[in-house]
Amino acid sequence: MKYLAAYLLLVQAGNASPSAADVTKVLESVGIEIDSEKLDKLISELEGKSVEELIAEGNDKLANVPTGAPAGAAGAASTEAVAEAAAEEEAEEEEEEDDDMGFGLFD
Repeated sequence: MKYLAAYLLLVQAGNASPSAADVTKVLESVGIEIDSEKLDKLISELEGKSVEELIAEGNDKLANVPTGAPAGAAGAASTEAVAEAAAEEEAEEEEEEDDDMGFGLFD
């Protein structure tokens, strides 16, 4: 992830196609050790590709990933959770009233 972050930082700074040496220079400037195998693999996979296009493709893939339960089931579960939370709050309020013992700390 650190190699990709450095690569993207270089692209953002205006270097459209950073080399392994560029990424190495950025990472070493902050004291990070370099694994040349991982870095070379990243550079070879990104070579000739536009970062903007890769991000757009990734967003399209993420948009198609199913997340969570169906809406009906989620609605029922959230209603139950709200009811349980309300019951717990009432129980806490009753406990707090009992803790008062008729006087306050700053009375």
